Amino acid sequence: MSAQHIYDTASLGALIRFFDKTPQPPARFTKKLAEWKDRNGTGRLIKKASSHGTLPATITLHLGNFHGVISMSRVYPLNTNLSFETIEAPRPGMVRILQNYGGTSELLHLAENRDEAERWLTGNQHNNAHLEDVA
Repeated sequence: MSAQHIYDTASLGALIRFFDKTPQPPARFTKKLAEWKDRNGTGRLIKKASSHGTLPATITLHLGNFHGVISMSRVYPLNTNLSFETIEAPRPGMVRILQNYGGTSELLHLAENRDEAERWLTGNQHNNAHLEDVA
């Protein structure tokens, strides 16, 4: 699938695989392997931004948290040459914690249920954050 298809069909919170369709190099080629891992992995869809002026529409994937404080996200334009597939969609009953930025919602956290979402929001204060049930 293309990034455009993910933009059109995937919901915020979906787990997305991105890949370049090349085989993984052997571990002994550390530089090539690092470059391959940069173009092949998974992330949670946290934002879909429409085009603004000369800036293209994009999707943003959260790739992980490192050392408990560094959050790694990557933005992909819809015309990227990478391929994408949805691995897992948020389940009904889960709750998205969203924050609005200039008319675009960004996923802050995906909780298993409303109680967990409210606890997370209490411990992580964010302006303009709101809860959205996954239907």
